[in-house]
Amino acid sequence: MEPLNDESQKIVWITGASSGIGLALVKLYLKAGWQVIASARTQGELANLVEHESHLSFVEFDIVDKEKIAPVRDALSQLAPHLDCAILNAGTCEYLDLDGDKTDWQMMERVMSVNYFGLVNSVDVCLPLLKHASQPHLVGVSSQAVQAAFPRAEAYGASKAAIRYFLSSLRMDLKADGIDVSCILPGFVDTPLTRKNTFDMPFLMSSDEAAKRTYQALQHRPYEFAFPKRLSALLWLGRHLPKWWLGKLAPNKNDNL
Repeated sequence: MEPLNDESQKIVWITGASSGIGLALVKLYLKAGWQVIASARTQGELANLVEHESHLSFVEFDIVDKEKIAPVRDALSQLAPHLDCAILNAGTCEYLDLDGDKTDWQMMERVMSVNYFGLVNSVDVCLPLLKHASQPHLVGVSSQAVQAAFPRAEAYGASKAAIRYFLSSLRMDLKADGIDVSCILPGFVDTPLTRKNTFDMPFLMSSDEAAKRTYQALQHRPYEFAFPKRLSALLWLGRHLPKWWLGKLAPNKNDNL
């Protein structure tokens, strides 16, 4: 993508864009005629698109590395005079294993570093460029996991809950700047990350379907958008009937005997 001088051209920055929902969003925004700047640690599945799409550029970004914040911000500034939308989608997932004497408590910090602090670093990168747009939109991806507790999801759920609160507070502080802030809460989506899961994932949907729903919802700039609704309803029950939810998801001590 060549540097842009046209202030009317819509430009979106998408992180976590090398696979899954991020990659599917890149394709949707390109189809809609946007200029797209995609970021991830590596190009991955983006490589072919970058080679053939003139409206797409790739800026490498390890969101955990604070030393990359200024260089990535500079790279974005060289490509675009503003950002109309930033979709901060990059993330990871690990599960806590309390069996035995070798619980990896450092995993909690690893997941929080990517999911929460990585998103904060990404806001640090893009906020100046958003402020140069006429109707800027900042989007962060949380998870439906924040709606009710899941076994072994201490790290993942806590990091995604932190994202949700951070965005809710940021929405208030950025109102005076005219920046809309949306929080997306997907359910189970078929991605390279979730394919490692060994448990049932109700209402599992494809990355393309998740991206389509996200894209359509963002046209209305919601404060929050959770999907699919059937999972939202199930998690509402889990949140309001915690004893029932515990009995459904957590095994009794004697169940393993």
